[in-house]
Amino acid sequence: MKTDFIRSFFPGLQSEWTFMDNAGGSQILQPVLDRILEFYLTSNVQLGATYQPSVEATGRVERSQSVMARYINAASPEEIIMGSSTSLLLRILASNLGKWFPRGSEIIVTDCDHEANIGCWRELEKSGFNIKTWKTDPVTLMLNPADLERLLSRQTRLVAFTHASNILGTVNPIRQIVKLIHSCGALACADGVAYAPHRMIDVQDWNVDFYVFSFYKTYGPHYAMLYGKKDILLGLPGNNHYFIGKDQSPYKFQPGNVNFEFSWGMTGLPDYFDQLFAHHFPESGELSGRERLAKVFGMIQEHENGLSHRLRTFLRTKPGVRIIGQETASENRVPTISFVVGQRDSESIVREVDKHKIGIRFGDFYARRLIEALGLAAQNGVVRVSMVHYNTVDEVDRLIRALDNIF
Repeated sequence: MKTDFIRSFFPGLQSEWTFMDNAGGSQILQPVLDRILEFYLTSNVQLGATYQPSVEATGRVERSQSVMARYINAASPEEIIMGSSTSLLLRILASNLGKWFPRGSEIIVTDCDHEANIGCWRELEKSGFNIKTWKTDPVTLMLNPADLERLLSRQTRLVAFTHASNILGTVNPIRQIVKLIHSCGALACADGVAYAPHRMIDVQDWNVDFYVFSFYKTYGPHYAMLYGKKDILLGLPGNNHYFIGKDQSPYKFQPGNVNFEFSWGMTGLPDYFDQLFAHHFPESGELSGRERLAKVFGMIQEHENGLSHRLRTFLRTKPGVRIIGQETASENRVPTISFVVGQRDSESIVREVDKHKIGIRFGDFYARRLIEALGLAAQNGVVRVSMVHYNTVDEVDRLIRALDNIF
C-alpha cells in the first residue's frame, strides 16, 4: 500500500506529531474539507426555498443521503439519519422504540459496549422494560453467541451490541448474531463506531436493523449517522414537530434539521476511496462501486494487520505487559490495541509517550462497565494505541522505541 499517496489526502498529518489515538478521532480528509468549504461559500442558506442557492443547498443535502446510503449498501436514502453524534442518535432511537415496544418488553445490552449503546437502553427500565446483560466471556474476552441465546426469550424486542470493541479491538460475528436475534423475532442494533474506519460496511448483507457510527472517527467532521430499515423507521413516531408527518423519514428524527455543510462534506469520503482504488489497482478493469470499495478495504485490512502484528509482537516480549483482548491477528480484530503494565498507572505511561510527540491515550474510553469488570479502573484503565490505514511502519517503530525506554 502506498502510504505516501494516502497521507497526502490528510493535511493534519503534516504535523510533527504521530497520531495513534484514531479510535478517539481520526484526521480529516482534504476532500471532505473541500466540500464543507464549498457549501459555506456557495450554498450557505436554508433548505426548501425556490431561489437558486437554496435549490442547490437542498440538492446537496439530498445527494449526501444517497451517497451515504450507497456507501453502506442501504436500500434507500430514507434509511440514513444524520446527526451530531452516535450517542445522540442512539438516544433518539431508544426514545422512539421505548414508545413503540410494549411495556414489559425485554432489551438485551452488553457489558463491553461504549456507554452510548448501553445507557440509553438501560434508561428504559424506568418505563417498565426488563433489561438483561449479555456479558463478555471472562476467559476469551469475547461476546459468545451461545450466552446470548440463553438470554433470548419471546419477550425480547431488541439486542444492542458492539460490532467491534473500542478497547478489545475484537470484531464480533455480526451475521451470526443478527440471525440469532431475528430467530426470536427481536431487532438488532449494532454500534459500528470502532469498526467503520477499518472495514467495508454492508448493512443489507448483515441484515442488521439499526447500525450507527461516527464520521469524525471515519475521516470526517464531528458528525454521525444512524441506519435503520425503512419499514421500521416509518412505524416509529419521531422526535420532530407535531406537523412533521410519520412518513417524513429521516426528517422526523432530526429536530432542528441536519448539519448541511457536514452532510455535504461526507460525500468526499467515497470519492477518496475511489481515488485509492484508481491509484492502487489501475489494471482492475470495469468493477462496480461495491467491488472497488471491497478491494480498497481489503488492501487497508492487510496493511493494518501488519501494523498491529508489529506492535503486538513487541508488547509480548515485555515482562509485565498484558494485552487486553485477542493477541493474534485475524479477521476478528481491528488495529486497536489496549494493554496494561503490571499494576502501573496507565496515565503515567501515556504521559511519558507524550514527550516523544506520539498521541496515544489512557482510560476507559466510555466502556467503563468493561474496565470495571476487568478490575482495571484503579490503575486508570488501559493504555490504548489505535491505528488506521494512514499510519506507517516507521510510526509503529517510533512508538516501540519510546515504549522500550518506559517499561
